[in-house]
Amino acid sequence: MTSSTTAPRRPRTARPKLDTIAADAVELAREALLEVTEPGQVGEHLRVEVSGERLVSHVFECTMPGYRGWSWVVVVARASRAKTATVAETALLPGDDAILAPQWEPWSERLKPSDVGADDLLPYREQDERLEQGYEATGDEDADRVALWELGLGRARVLSPEGRSEAAERWLEGEFGPRQTSGRGRRGTVAANCTSCGFLAKLSGSLRGEFGVCTNEWSPADGRVVHLNYGCGAHSETGPQDEDREIPRSTGVIVDELDVEVEKVAPATPEPEAPAAEAAEEPAGEQPAVETPAAEQPAEESSVPAPEAAAETEQPVTAAEAATAEVPEADSPEDDDAPAGS
Repeated sequence: MTSSTTAPRRPRTARPKLDTIAADAVELAREALLEVTEPGQVGEHLRVEVSGERLVSHVFECTMPGYRGWSWVVVVARASRAKTATVAETALLPGDDAILAPQWEPWSERLKPSDVGADDLLPYREQDERLEQGYEATGDEDADRVALWELGLGRARVLSPEGRSEAAERWLEGEFGPRQTSGRGRRGTVAANCTSCGFLAKLSGSLRGEFGVCTNEWSPADGRVVHLNYGCGAHSETGPQDEDREIPRSTGVIVDELDVEVEKVAPATPEPEAPAAEAAEEPAGEQPAVETPAAEQPAEESSVPAPEAAAETEQPVTAAEAATAEVPEADSPEDDDAPAGS
């Protein structure tokens, strides 16, 4: 049979009792705070806490601006068989609702790329997972030319696969990542990508298959690394099918206006038939001999219209009127017998 085993009992620790002499030393604790603080920074006495055997902590309100929820703490101790207490330490401690600074982090984890300027100097990192050893010259001109010039490996360290992967992921998720194309001009799409744009300068190395640099000054991505599937309105090959061409700057702007002015013309009065035409139609023997002085002849018999009437009458002349106007007046026998002065 195996003997039963029992766990050893833990010794009971007596809870320390509140020391009366140390608990009554409130003024002693306040005087200790006034020696290390500025006037007006120590408030009312809040409470007394037991910290150990003949050891208590006096808690005072902190009235400093910006330290809401903080408290002043003065630890008072009393030696064995002593009649007075002494001050052990003073401190400013935060409470449950105190405003605290963020947890401290080393600069390498706290610093962000957006915090670094062009003139800021970063420390050298000997072990950087984003870099690896570069190409070393071998003395072979052909091999060195390919490695140093074409591949750009003539440096102490170059990008490692991990460094290229991190850069590619960052550029893909950035502002100039891939965009959808649509021939209908839907919102959020482009007509063509950077793969067919003449302003794209591709990168070298393995990143050449996905990224390039935009060189169009009219593009929002000018001088930035763009994905080959990115696109914008400054594409070099878009817009040839548009009917509205841009007006050349040298010709200026042509304004074509048409103004119509309506003028009311007085109705033309019908021209009476000439008496000469009636005389031509009647027989010559039956025409009465009527002598009419030239001064008493009516103005209507005149074949030449007045200038005012010609100006007012702008109606087109019909063919019948034109034929009548061209027929000369017939000479009657009475006209031959008339005196020359009449």
